[in-house]
Amino acid sequence: MLELKNLSKNFGKKKAVDNLSMSLEAGDIFGFIGPNGAGKTTTLKMIVGILEADSGEVIVDGENLKDNDLSVKSKIAYIPDNPEIYDFLKGIDYLNFMAGVFNVDNKRKDELIEHYAKDLDLYDNLGDLVSSYSHGMKQKLAIIGALIHEPKLFILDEPFVGLDPIATHKLKTYFKQHVKEGGTVLFSTHVLEVAEKLCNKIAIIKEAKLIKVGKTKDITKDKSLENVFLELGNE
Repeated sequence: MLELKNLSKNFGKKKAVDNLSMSLEAGDIFGFIGPNGAGKTTTLKMIVGILEADSGEVIVDGENLKDNDLSVKSKIAYIPDNPEIYDFLKGIDYLNFMAGVFNVDNKRKDELIEHYAKDLDLYDNLGDLVSSYSHGMKQKLAIIGALIHEPKLFILDEPFVGLDPIATHKLKTYFKQHVKEGGTVLFSTHVLEVAEKLCNKIAIIKEAKLIKVGKTKDITKDKSLENVFLELGNE
């Protein structure tokens, strides 16, 4: 579903991502972890085309991002760590806009908006301006906007920040349902306990380099993910 080949990005003399390669398959819930400044967000932004890689390839569902950017992006949903949504829009206007961008059928759009908005307890607020939303409400709106075109690849940067426990549980449920239907989830997180329990695969990045990648059970073995992470961080 997603293959990264020798992906690199520099900002001036600073290496943000250094020759990173990894593969994700359909059905994977893939956790991407590392300390602040390790290169997680830069990597995610290169995958979705917000940042252009200095070298390397991003291949989604067999298509190269450089050669087929619109087709690749149509298969991806991305939620940044701090969703930027126009404050002057109403919640429903934003969702209608997102559905229009991806040419979602009107009937299907209405079904999905009602389903997710009610499930995330946001339905009664869709007529309100985004400027009146709390951070958590904006996060919920961004989640609905991302899921509305039923993407194959769901990418999130620190998705649980700002969500209440109920919404966090719902999002985990969406992940599991998404991969059950053949989709793929990639998310960065500092919540190692969540990553260990939720993800079947893990990648650990440190100082722009990928230092560990594989099945969660193989990486942790008889240790917790927190202990593995701390040990690798001290090497």
